[in-house]
Amino acid sequence: MKALVYHGPGKFEWEEKAEPVLHDPGEAIVRITRTTICGTDLHILKGDVPSVTKGRTLGHEGVGVIEKVGGAVSNFCVGDRVLISCITSCGRCENCRRQMYSHCEKGGWILGNRIDGTQAQMVRIPHADTSLYSVPAGADEEALLMLSDILPTAFECGVLNGAVKPGDTIAIIGAGPIGLATLLTAKLFSPAVIIVADTDTRRLQVARELGATHIVNSINSNGVPDILRLTAGKGVDVAIEAVGIPETFDACQQLVAAGGHIANIGVHGKGAMLHLDKLWDRNITLTTRLVDTAATGMLLKAVTSGALKPQPLITHRFGLSEIGKAYEVFGHAARDGALKVVMTAE
Repeated sequence: MKALVYHGPGKFEWEEKAEPVLHDPGEAIVRITRTTICGTDLHILKGDVPSVTKGRTLGHEGVGVIEKVGGAVSNFCVGDRVLISCITSCGRCENCRRQMYSHCEKGGWILGNRIDGTQAQMVRIPHADTSLYSVPAGADEEALLMLSDILPTAFECGVLNGAVKPGDTIAIIGAGPIGLATLLTAKLFSPAVIIVADTDTRRLQVARELGATHIVNSINSNGVPDILRLTAGKGVDVAIEAVGIPETFDACQQLVAAGGHIANIGVHGKGAMLHLDKLWDRNITLTTRLVDTAATGMLLKAVTSGALKPQPLITHRFGLSEIGKAYEVFGHAARDGALKVVMTAE
């Protein structure tokens, strides 16, 4: 089979690799029909994720068809169309029983990290019964692909952790794919005001089209003065960090109102200052989280019913064999106007 193989910082190849085989009776082999690229994959290619070693197949998102199942798999059969979760969970360990699947003692984020991932023609899925979801007949596979990672990440780490509720004023700092997915899923809770800040005018226009009540171009500032003006100086009930750099985390600290929430989604590669000298008496809640995919089943129903429509997040499409070109476009997102890219098996 062919797979996208990591060969060290800045080096990867679409090359021949042995087909995966079952290691455990609870596993399944899935033939990939669609996959995508995550910002985390770019971090890996920069050498920022030391757990990813040379020779690893990248990717942790995908939709496909089951080719083989182990004898202990009870929920799926050969030929079933399935959604692959970015988080692999055994469903039995202490952390899984607390619905903290991202910290599963026998799984977590392992695809494209500690074991071979989904940017390939075939992938091995451990704990198949609790790490795959059935694709409903007639469902839009491209839309469901957004449920592998981006939608549950935005919803759990941003919306749920931020305790968004009807009537809230919220600010989403960052209008990349995660920030826009946060906007889409926040609307499920009917906030009164949704402010989106970013430096990219095209992404801000998409945010407006997806339902942002206000957009703020922060190219010449961090957006804080404009957002404070929009809230009459009070700040926001929920400030959601969707970038992962110190400047945007600091903006959230300046924007949160008394009694409000700061929900961090961004992956931070270096430290950020926590201004407790200004926040200690503000009654705020600060949360961090790695997606657990506990909400994937509910979001799957929302997407298949049409209540949640992630299709506008997809901007570019390629054949699976064109994955190198897809990485070039995704890696230069501002230049090419890219959000999510989808690769389809030829």
